[in-house]
Amino acid sequence: MINRNAVAAIVAVVFFAAVPGICDTLEEDWNDFLHYTVIGRLDLAEGFAQKIVQSEPDPLELLALSESNPRGYSTLLRVHDSNTPLRELAGKMLDIIEQGRYLRRTEAGIITEEIKRLSSTTRGRIAAMERLKNSGEYAIVYMLDAMADPERREELPNIIWALGEMGKGAIRPLVAALQTDNVAIKAEIIRALGKIGYPQAAAYLKYIVENSESEQLRGLARQSIEQIDPVATKLSAAELFFSLGESYYNHAESLAPAADYEFANIWFWDTAGRRIVRQEVDKRYFNELMAMRACEWALKADMNIGKAISLWLTAFLKAESTGLKVPEYFGAGHAEALTYATTAGVEYLHEALGRAIKDNNAYIALRIVEALGTTAGEKSLLYGVGMEQPLVQALSFGDRAVRYSAAIAIGSACPKEPFDHSGLVVEILVESIEAKPGEDWDEALANSYADRSIKVMLQLAQRQNKVIDLSKAEPALIKATRDPRKSIRTLAGKVLAWLHCPKAQQAIAEMALDEDNDMKIRISAFDSLAQSAKINGSLLDDKILDAIYSLISSNTAHPELRSHAAAAYGALNLPSRKVKNLILDQAKS
Repeated sequence: MINRNAVAAIVAVVFFAAVPGICDTLEEDWNDFLHYTVIGRLDLAEGFAQKIVQSEPDPLELLALSESNPRGYSTLLRVHDSNTPLRELAGKMLDIIEQGRYLRRTEAGIITEEIKRLSSTTRGRIAAMERLKNSGEYAIVYMLDAMADPERREELPNIIWALGEMGKGAIRPLVAALQTDNVAIKAEIIRALGKIGYPQAAAYLKYIVENSESEQLRGLARQSIEQIDPVATKLSAAELFFSLGESYYNHAESLAPAADYEFANIWFWDTAGRRIVRQEVDKRYFNELMAMRACEWALKADMNIGKAISLWLTAFLKAESTGLKVPEYFGAGHAEALTYATTAGVEYLHEALGRAIKDNNAYIALRIVEALGTTAGEKSLLYGVGMEQPLVQALSFGDRAVRYSAAIAIGSACPKEPFDHSGLVVEILVESIEAKPGEDWDEALANSYADRSIKVMLQLAQRQNKVIDLSKAEPALIKATRDPRKSIRTLAGKVLAWLHCPKAQQAIAEMALDEDNDMKIRISAFDSLAQSAKINGSLLDDKILDAIYSLISSNTAHPELRSHAAAAYGALNLPSRKVKNLILDQAKS
């Protein structure tokens, strides 16, 4: 909170410094705003703040005023952090000042003038170098344009010197510019990258070593790699690009974009314009997009580096998980990540799944598991990456959607060969059927997973799978015959029909006889009882058999229900006494 009792005498010392060359009206409004803020007359300060904002001042002029008076700028920041009516206006003024900073860094005219000053006096050269470094990546495009201009040859030595002094921020536009067909400029970019000395350039330089037709450029690239990291000379471009992609994916601090803004730049080579261009992207997925680009370069360097495919896929899914719109450079009709996942080979999907499990990334893991379940068979699903089986590992993942999807995928494949933790499949399928809606698990999702899981159980039962033991699910399936969801009740009866157990057959019969169940469920249950009888014979006690017989012999029961009950009764292959009684009971003479 601003101190309303501040002494006005201090204000006079701190806040009234004239700034030559700046519009007096803006300067006066700025000083008056600060003056009335410090003495606590916020009502008057608000008027001057409003005047400044409404005048739409030149951001560069307001920036200059704020920089000429650091304590005044600190006051503006305190007002913005306060609870006063001035807070919103202070925020708008700070936005204008930030616009000024951006303009000073990026404005073509300002950068062009500083490039020219490199060839002026010694003092001018030093000052220009500092300002160009402050402009960072934005200066590179204009420096390269100047180098390509035949009318500016006299400036060339100074620009070449400055290029190597630009620092880490220059690397991304410089490596994009390596696609130029101007050999002389490419040579200077290579030298500059070696002088700057950051490892992220090594992959691009090694690509030149492996692919350039120019012996001169290959030699220069080797020298620059030696300056950056001699170890990199022994690695392939593909491996270096993959390593770079992993560093971006892992959000390495050394690769972070400038902290000044909410966006970051991705640089491209414009073949038609013969210069580099930038695409602004949200910082929230900048690293993932750059990881994808590094993987693309790895594949250009060596199409057989399969791990780059899995990293590209994982990075794409991670970018999608932000919920942000895809960047413009993707182009119209660019497929979603899941499209690539379902068309990728199982090797790449398992590598991607292993990375997602290691990173505990539920979004990526779930989508890869679903892709595997859609496209892969038994051998593919239980594929090993090193000593691990990623899909089996997914059965123990913290996120239940991933666990359930993994169990469904493995169960759907009906594995014929035993594997570690096969017992987990049944446990998780049961867990999925019994899962209740909650904070992160709405009713529609719970029902969808329950339905998918019990259908997989039915598939396993019908195929009499020996690897996944459904007998462990019997108590849960019996309980499911009383589930409030009709489809789950019906399916539970169908699965129980395949289990050789008196309790399973009894549960089916009780569901068929329960008058609280609607007609469709009861008819389905009798059909399941008939199936159970055909497979297992009669496992029912006399009490239940008598109840079924009573239903069949009843004149009031629904004819269709009686018909299905009779079929089930017949399938039980009981002694003929009951059937004789049924015939005689209806006899007229």
